[in-house]
Amino acid sequence: MFYEKELQALKRAGRYRTREVVNYSLKDFASNDYLGLAHNKKLHEQVVKELSHLDIHASKASMLVNGYHQIHKNFEDALCVANDFAAGVVLGSGFNANIALIEALVRKGDALFMDELYHASGVLASKLNGIDVIYFKHNDMEELETLLSHSKAKRKIVAVEGIYSMDGDMCEKAVFEIVDAHNALLIVDEAHSSGVVGEKLMGIFDFYNITPKENHIKMGTLGKAYGSFGAFILASEHIVEYLINRAKPIIYATSLSLYDTLLAHKSLEYILENAESLREQITARQEIVYEILGIKVEGLIVPILIGDNAKVIEIKNELLSLGFAVGGIRQPTVPKAIVRLIARVGESEEDLRVLCRNIIKMRAL
Repeated sequence: MFYEKELQALKRAGRYRTREVVNYSLKDFASNDYLGLAHNKKLHEQVVKELSHLDIHASKASMLVNGYHQIHKNFEDALCVANDFAAGVVLGSGFNANIALIEALVRKGDALFMDELYHASGVLASKLNGIDVIYFKHNDMEELETLLSHSKAKRKIVAVEGIYSMDGDMCEKAVFEIVDAHNALLIVDEAHSSGVVGEKLMGIFDFYNITPKENHIKMGTLGKAYGSFGAFILASEHIVEYLINRAKPIIYATSLSLYDTLLAHKSLEYILENAESLREQITARQEIVYEILGIKVEGLIVPILIGDNAKVIEIKNELLSLGFAVGGIRQPTVPKAIVRLIARVGESEEDLRVLCRNIIKMRAL
């Protein structure tokens, strides 16, 4: 067996992972379907009906080789209007979007300044092509300011997340002022903030009331709050034009499926039309989490520190037996093992209360 020793080492460390087929009878507090739109049959039926009237139902090719459809363009245009950006492009996943952005934007002589908790896809991208990457302490704006001030790079690119996927905290508003002052490009990964925060639920730019500038780039995923699959990049016309010509995940991959694109478009419309009600439901869940667990969250990600790999899995499995699905996150994804609870709008407030109370009991054992 080629990798038997490595697998045994993972098992001994409590870091061995398996795939588990989704059990639909469980209360889902594990997935990133923040607004429950993956369960919205009305949206699904609308998409199927519209696609049934087209001559094709698949994108068939890459975006630059006969695979760019009006469905893609309509969604990109709608995203630009909703988020106040000049241009956009949709692509296969948030993972691919980070690869596309970082691999294409950071050239020889440039420097990438990345928050130390940035997503693994961005970290992977930073290792390509001999990229000069400098990590700064999580949300430490003083360190970022110092690093940018001393940098002699031709172009400076800063990468942060809107809401961080494991800690659940927001990027600092000051990052926008800092990058502007240093004429740096800013990549904001809004995978976990788009659809969750802001007056219109459009994410961090919306939440902080930031008007996008030429140096601002927003990336978001469609497989989370939008209940679909895929990703988008929003930026200036100049940046999007450049990405279309240089970003390999855009050039060489089959364009995003028509179903997923149209479903995400319907979800965008739904979110905008129901923003006030959805915000109220999000706030109610944040208050429950604070009341019972004593954890203040700015989105819907609730990290509950356990610190022991075996105990995290024990708690996760015990909650499964009670009908609740949560995430049991271990190293290397996080420094110390956590139970990752997603306070989804898709599940009831009462079920969330019951889950939180059970977690309190299990953590004390």
